[in-house]
Amino acid sequence: MNNNLIIKNASQLVTCSGFRAKQGKEMSDLHIVENGALIIEDGLIKSVGESSLILDNLDTTGFDVIDAGGKAVLPGFVDPHTHFVFGGYREEEFSWRLRGDSYMDIMNRGGGILSTVRATKAAAKESLVSTGLARLDSMASFGVTTVEGKSGYGLDHDTEIKQLEAMKEIDEKHPLDVVKTFLGPHAVPGEYKGKEEIFIDYLINDVMPEVLERDLAEFSDIFCEENVFSIEHSRYFLNRAKDMGFKLKFHADEIVQIGGAELAVELGALSADHLLQASDMGIRSMAKVGVIPTLLPGTAFGLKGSYARARYMIDNNCAVALATDMNPGSCFTESIPLIIALAALHMNMTTEEIITSLTINSAAAIDRADIIGSIDVGKKGDIIILEFPSYQYLPYHIGVSIVERVIKGGKVIYDKRKGGISNCLLT
Repeated sequence: MNNNLIIKNASQLVTCSGFRAKQGKEMSDLHIVENGALIIEDGLIKSVGESSLILDNLDTTGFDVIDAGGKAVLPGFVDPHTHFVFGGYREEEFSWRLRGDSYMDIMNRGGGILSTVRATKAAAKESLVSTGLARLDSMASFGVTTVEGKSGYGLDHDTEIKQLEAMKEIDEKHPLDVVKTFLGPHAVPGEYKGKEEIFIDYLINDVMPEVLERDLAEFSDIFCEENVFSIEHSRYFLNRAKDMGFKLKFHADEIVQIGGAELAVELGALSADHLLQASDMGIRSMAKVGVIPTLLPGTAFGLKGSYARARYMIDNNCAVALATDMNPGSCFTESIPLIIALAALHMNMTTEEIITSLTINSAAAIDRADIIGSIDVGKKGDIIILEFPSYQYLPYHIGVSIVERVIKGGKVIYDKRKGGISNCLLT
């Protein structure tokens, strides 16, 4: 199959048209074309519009053609915050949380992130690649076409580099695009307790130069949280990372309100992620300067915590993005249908806002709004076709994927009708 493709007769062509993040009320405008069609040539979108207009007298020689009659067509989903490359699992900790142990209690006694650090250090890179590829297969089945992945399960030179090398290899082998983030300061190693500044300097001086030299990550991130890395630690690290050439995003105000949203504004971060406890002032300030709140409702659900205030953020003109936070501890899921359901039922987001948050705004959260996230001429031909005629079925069919086909760069990489992953172009 080539990457020249025509999709025609879509009951709804949900373009999400735009080349930047959409703020506030803009998030409700999906730019829908009835009986829509699009033409993808050499993997890029060449034409978009009503089927009768753009296909009239068109020579279809050299194109594959999909008749999407009775089906809705959307941009591929973008997942802008995951930790999908890791070793080991933490199923026992899930049981502990069910008994009432808090996430921070588990972390403070050597579980949590540090447990995954030990398992990831012990894992061969080949194992990380193999499991990572399988996880991307699953993500693709939910309509994801681009995913961000973080390191942070090494906390030392060799393992951080190993994780990023594994992600680079996965990116080369898998149809999905992987955007890589260095998260060296994800937790404080035991030997650095009380010496966080020394650990941060170690990362800056001994790890990050190689990450940059070998083009292993584009973004830098830190877990800014009480009893992990303070606002002062985070400001120092992120300023140094910015000076080195990294783009900034970070874990902010997840468990305790310590001013993470305000720091994101101060530093000009591209996104601030989690934000369950973000202040009113921090939220309004993010809207003014364009910092994208990337919200992770699966984590709140998994930890039985409060949800980020998506409604307040949108009503105050923020450009909200959504992500899975797929990781082995607090949120072991890559399920986009779950994220959609939680956003609709527990975060008071409309269906239109949810779609915008998973497409153009999530693309903007990884600095890709110019090339993905919408069905616009010149962008990559990353498209999903639903089983139903309307996008309104996405939250309505609760927790179930209604993605029938996934197209990446003009090629069908997933087709539920043909047995899904196993009979398509994936691993």
